[in-house]
Amino acid sequence: MSVSIQVRKRMVSGDQRFALDVAFESSAKRIALFGPSGAGKSLTLRAVAGLLRPDSGRIEINGRVLYDAETGVCLPAQSRRVAYLFQDYALFPHLTVAQNIAFGLRRGWRNPPRREVGPQAQRWVDAFELRSIVGSYPSEISGGQKQRVALARALMLQPDILLLDEPFSALDAQLRGRMRLELNALQRQLDVPMLLITHDPADVDALADEVFEVREGRVRRYDSDVGV
Repeated sequence: MSVSIQVRKRMVSGDQRFALDVAFESSAKRIALFGPSGAGKSLTLRAVAGLLRPDSGRIEINGRVLYDAETGVCLPAQSRRVAYLFQDYALFPHLTVAQNIAFGLRRGWRNPPRREVGPQAQRWVDAFELRSIVGSYPSEISGGQKQRVALARALMLQPDILLLDEPFSALDAQLRGRMRLELNALQRQLDVPMLLITHDPADVDALADEVFEVREGRVRRYDSDVGV
């Protein structure tokens, strides 16, 4: 695993201005960007995913260049082999668990069959213990189950890296602790590199091998003895 990220972006909204200028490199398989809300963590993650185009910089994952301002490289999001897990999981409410998981493999506008779980999806259904709810809709399952469905859908495409945007912020404290342990075990079992953003030191302690602190749009040295 190798990550090299340099992202510069100026944001202007009315009289509000924000300058993102982050740069870091890592060979760790579990990386965390740690810092308060509004620091620029989500903007950085969106740039890696191809959902935000930087003004300048370079993004390289495992030797593969996703963005390079100097050479004009800017791969579209669907070509980056990057999986993005949103804070609210972004499940389709009108699709079942099976359909949500299989959605990324479908071409065109037709939805996957309501209960059918193909061989590619079955691996993740079993890994995340979702067999009993494949015919259920997102409104009928728990917060922890929603997270597992979203993870299964993200990993269906065999990404080079999994991006996690505050993955436990929507959960209550008890479930948050349990899901940290579960995600930690699953990540080690599945061996999928991960870039996590969080403002919670407990997430860092449980899920990160290397940590970069982000404040006011810049990366600073991380000091584990200093809270946010």
